[in-house]
Amino acid sequence: MSTQAVLPPFHLAIPVGDIDAARAFYGDVMGFGRGRSDERWTDWNVDGHQVVTHMVDDYTAPVAGHNFVDGHQVPVPHFGLVLSVERFQELASRMTERGTDFVIKPYVRFQGEPGEQWTMFFLDPSGNAMEFKAFADLDQLFAV
Repeated sequence: MSTQAVLPPFHLAIPVGDIDAARAFYGDVMGFGRGRSDERWTDWNVDGHQVVTHMVDDYTAPVAGHNFVDGHQVPVPHFGLVLSVERFQELASRMTERGTDFVIKPYVRFQGEPGEQWTMFFLDPSGNAMEFKAFADLDQLFAV
């Protein structure tokens, strides 16, 4: 079954401990378009999906743990997007140029195996872990 169907955008609300730092990170560093906002929240256009950063006083994201995947310690929980390879490379370059401290630097995971993918992990200023990935063949998204 092909995974290349047009899917509706998702909505995700995440807590942040400093709304100004979140606005600088999601807008200036990551380059996502800013939508509606108020004093304590901001909507972001994350490649067509709606991510909302909500100010929660004294918040720092908890890391439940890590899971060993392809030789790297993957932070759990995390969220992110599956991008085209071109878009992944654009974002990886942007994040590198802006001095991102990657949890896992951009690389090809499962190289030569089913599910081969580009991936990278980093944290926002509140410690929310994010993964962005890309497949040369999107039909490999659920490969076994």
